[in-house]
Amino acid sequence: MQSPHPGKPTAQSPPETAQTAAFAPQLPVVADAAEPPAHLENLAAAAKEFAKHASAANTQTAYAKDWRHFTGWCRRRGLEPLPPAPQVLGLYITDCAAPEAKGGKPLAVATIERKLSGLMWNFRQRGFALDRSDRHIASVLAGIRRKHGKPPVQKEAILPDDIVAMVDSLGHDLRGLRDRAILLLGFAGGLRRSEIVGLNVSRADIEIEGCGWIAIEPAGVLLTLRGKTGWREVEIARGSSDRTCPVAALEAWLKFGRIERGPIFRPILKDNKTVDVERLSDKHVANLVKRTALAAGLRGELPEAERALQFAGHSLRAGLASSAEVDERYVQKQLGHASAEMTRRYQRRRDRFRINLTKAAGL
Repeated sequence: MQSPHPGKPTAQSPPETAQTAAFAPQLPVVADAAEPPAHLENLAAAAKEFAKHASAANTQTAYAKDWRHFTGWCRRRGLEPLPPAPQVLGLYITDCAAPEAKGGKPLAVATIERKLSGLMWNFRQRGFALDRSDRHIASVLAGIRRKHGKPPVQKEAILPDDIVAMVDSLGHDLRGLRDRAILLLGFAGGLRRSEIVGLNVSRADIEIEGCGWIAIEPAGVLLTLRGKTGWREVEIARGSSDRTCPVAALEAWLKFGRIERGPIFRPILKDNKTVDVERLSDKHVANLVKRTALAAGLRGELPEAERALQFAGHSLRAGLASSAEVDERYVQKQLGHASAEMTRRYQRRRDRFRINLTKAAGL
């Protein structure tokens, strides 16, 4: 096999200890960077702190996991992860798509592409540039897409009758109050699960952590959110009945949960009476949607194991997009999408044949 680093003598490779220490990404890391002068230390520290917030915490966690997977793969095969070589990356994504190990499970094309993006980010943080369009990477990836690519699988949209049945399956204890508010607020706001659990009581709390805050008004609640496309405001009006009103559900949870500041949605201790101070994990939202969808009997014609696969946190967003009979641009604004095309992907009941090009062509 051709050397992963042709023309580069071993003496120029980074020492083993530096590579081992680089398994978890540091933000930022610049190769061979000199320490800043003493009078710039505070400024440099502030710059590093800003760099840590350049991407979301979940994104950084995924990139760190990608880096550990890649460096572990290199170590087991006697290859050097740094400096990056296109040949090594080509072999790596090949093994991801068609594992050498017995019983290894091939990764989906979308997962491989995400891992590759994570590795490119990690290389940049370590001061290395790698051309993703290099033939050793691009040609292999194109072949993987052609051979293993599949149409995207969309989660089931939760419609108005569904969300009512799901809410009715919850109890009226502290957990039921919290989970009812999560489902109704997530549906009415078309929120991502990270946005739901990232909500704080007030703007002052955002200085500490989280991705937004609420302002309850007579007509509804205004959410100010920092999402993938930047800051946006989401208006959620009061419903026609307290039983299904997201604002009433939120007010009940805040009152009985005795939440006056900090994260809105939090874990509840086993006694079902004590609310923790920590923020709830976004995985709870996905599990809650699955659990209540099953309890409500949604897609009852399917086996239970298959039914559980139909629903996830995004089912709430898809439900609002599919149910709201308003101009598309209002749905796009509520969901925080940068393009109308992305919004249409969420509209499961959209009339795809409203514009009839066949008749327009005279047939």
